[in-house]
Amino acid sequence: MASKLNIPGRKVPLGKYAAFVPAPLPPKIIWTPRLMRVLSEADRLVGKLAGEGGRLPNPHVLMRPFVKREAVLSSKIEGTQATLGEMLAAEAGAVVERSPEDLREVGNYVIALEHGIKRLKDLPLCIRIIRELHEKLMTGVSGERAMPGRFRKIQNWIGKPGSTPETASFVPPPPAEIEPCLAAWEKFVHDSDLPPLVTVALAHYQFEAIHPFLDGNGRVGRLLITLFLIERGILPTPLLYLSAFFEEARRDYYEGLRGVSERGEWNEWLEYFLLGVARMSEDALSRATRMNALLAEWQKTVSGDSTHAPLRVVELLASNPFITAKGAAEKLGFAFTTAQRAIERLERLKIVKQVGDAKRGRVYCANALLDILEEPAHLTPGESLSEVRRK
Repeated sequence: MASKLNIPGRKVPLGKYAAFVPAPLPPKIIWTPRLMRVLSEADRLVGKLAGEGGRLPNPHVLMRPFVKREAVLSSKIEGTQATLGEMLAAEAGAVVERSPEDLREVGNYVIALEHGIKRLKDLPLCIRIIRELHEKLMTGVSGERAMPGRFRKIQNWIGKPGSTPETASFVPPPPAEIEPCLAAWEKFVHDSDLPPLVTVALAHYQFEAIHPFLDGNGRVGRLLITLFLIERGILPTPLLYLSAFFEEARRDYYEGLRGVSERGEWNEWLEYFLLGVARMSEDALSRATRMNALLAEWQKTVSGDSTHAPLRVVELLASNPFITAKGAAEKLGFAFTTAQRAIERLERLKIVKQVGDAKRGRVYCANALLDILEEPAHLTPGESLSEVRRK
């Protein structure tokens, strides 16, 4: 049960139902040995990712497919069906069967994240950036009706399809409470003297509880995690993303948020979030290291070519394993025929393989790289996350 000091918020009666208004952060943290152990492990592993990831030969290049992977997984949590392979293939110029709207939603996530990183050079993480992220995320998709960049003016709720505020599992604050709640959120993020990973865990819960937009709250909330880690200098580049962890254990994610709102289970939420940071730090470093090893091997294989064109094309594969001769020629300033011959050499070496059987506009893929990017996040084999947390 929550102590009186840790009451997560208050209920505001609204006719036949009540809305939840979260109390300002922070709550009183109970520093149990378990919480301190989980925090220490998360700090150690995210520090290892920052150190070793920063020493990789091309962390800034590898960031690009990682950003797209996060975009796909964050959008998947909200029901978008586009896969990472489809998004990367479409970006390279391939024709894919996925609906343009699904691809646009995922693409908007990438645009929003890149915009947020750029804005952090001029502004601290703040309400203004939150609105800009939402505008980038929801423009041009079905979310247009969700008023891109504007806080909601009507009541929303969370529940099963067809639910009403009376039957919803959660009803966030009334519209009049949104801006005061976000102002308190912003103050906490700026002034918190708690460990940064604890600060961002609490801030993520609070943002989702406020639910300030009609749509896109989950994606904006996950974008803010990444931006916080960059703003605080915890990571030099955005290699760490938690959407894969939340997607793999989606039920635990929603139960953790609900546990705070309903019962003040702050420690359980913090342990879950910090476990995600630890797991995904290991996961990201493993993927980045294996991708770099493959690229280094391929570069060594083609380094003897007198034109250097195959080597330059291999470098392009780091940012997208899909490639076309036209795209490579434009990016590298090569003649089309030079790019095509370089790709054909990579094909003979089994580094890339043609996708489909088109005679013109052929698309190729470095499947070994794509496989690393698309493999699911690894939790503890044979155990559910709930079982891991009980240990």
